[in-house]
Amino acid sequence: MTVRIETRVARTSRRQIRQPLIRRIPVIGGIARELAEGDGDYPFYLMLALVTGWASAVLVWGLPALYLPALALAPVVMLTLLAITRG
Repeated sequence: MTVRIETRVARTSRRQIRQPLIRRIPVIGGIARELAEGDGDYPFYLMLALVTGWASAVLVWGLPALYLPALALAPVVMLTLLAITRG
């Protein structure tokens, strides 16, 4: 009769292997996990936090903090429009 002893580290590493890669990234993983398994109101809180952070950046750094995120997202919008038109 053999006894199999499994350590906590082995169980934790095996559990982490089963999770998708996005959930193992430190900051984004918590957000992804909460979106998938959490409260239904979480997306609204996330959007409120992002808008508040953007407003705070505008207060601290002024006009560049206002237009640089829009400039960075312009290619994303163009790719989205391209994907919509291609069907």
